[in-house]
Amino acid sequence: MRSISDHGAQAEASAGTWFAGFRTRSVPTPDSNTFVRFGGDPNKPALVLLHGFPQTHAMWNRVARALQDDFFLVMPDLRGYGDSAKPAGLADHSNYSKRAMAADVIATLDALGVQDFFLCGHDRGGRVAHRLALDHASRVRKLCVIDIAPTLDMYARTDFEFARAYYHWFHLIQPSPLPETMIGGNALAYLHHKLGGWGTCGTAHIEPEALAEYARCFCSPEGIHSACEDYRASAAVDLEHDRSSRACGDKIACEILVLWGERGVVHRLFDPLALWQAQCAAQVRGQRLSAGHFIPEELPDATAAALRTFMR
Repeated sequence: MRSISDHGAQAEASAGTWFAGFRTRSVPTPDSNTFVRFGGDPNKPALVLLHGFPQTHAMWNRVARALQDDFFLVMPDLRGYGDSAKPAGLADHSNYSKRAMAADVIATLDALGVQDFFLCGHDRGGRVAHRLALDHASRVRKLCVIDIAPTLDMYARTDFEFARAYYHWFHLIQPSPLPETMIGGNALAYLHHKLGGWGTCGTAHIEPEALAEYARCFCSPEGIHSACEDYRASAAVDLEHDRSSRACGDKIACEILVLWGERGVVHRLFDPLALWQAQCAAQVRGQRLSAGHFIPEELPDATAAALRTFMR
């Protein structure tokens, strides 16, 4: 049985089914601190769920409820998001690299007594999961990435159609404080526009509690700056790390499941299955789902079913 200290942990106190039975904790990490929610069956394999932009771990609520009898679930807020630390970005953006974020996840799992684990990441969380699977290969049993292609390939494919659909990739990387100032003019409108985009029609698929959490955590100067730094790192130090890994012939060692939405940009402009197959030394399988970009919230039951089947 996995041993988990109650020190610093809080039982979920909210009414109803919102993460009922899950606990939270703030974990010191190498140069930061990570907020994490965890629960499920401690005697079952661990499954780590990583959220994307502009969200928090709250996106996993319905998926977590569906899987809590099958796994010990760990859902951190990535560095710069949710209730995790939001440090000012360094000049080279390295403190927001996916390598740094992956190290946060590993430190959090160490604190919870988790050695090896299944891993799933959506959007930015998928990019952190990609780097984690390369840097900490012995810890990851299987990997699922949701609605992304590898970062290096997506930047290399840039053309007018991609730039128009993913303009935020190029807006958020502009030098501080330009994008921060522009978004800060009406952060809530910007947030809702993003949550309803990329093949997703509006925000009706988002639970009210989650939508409120996204607004609370994103709509502040620190939250906006951290999100920008995440993207600045992806267009700088992360590309250096990815190019170095490819030059060395590093590939993901574990099996991969790729899920993507048939109404999303990734499906329209890329062949995600082929691109991930090129980055993996093991088996890669994939499934296109009837959704836009925000698959875990648009189709929580289908997401949970796919993870349950794959993470055996």
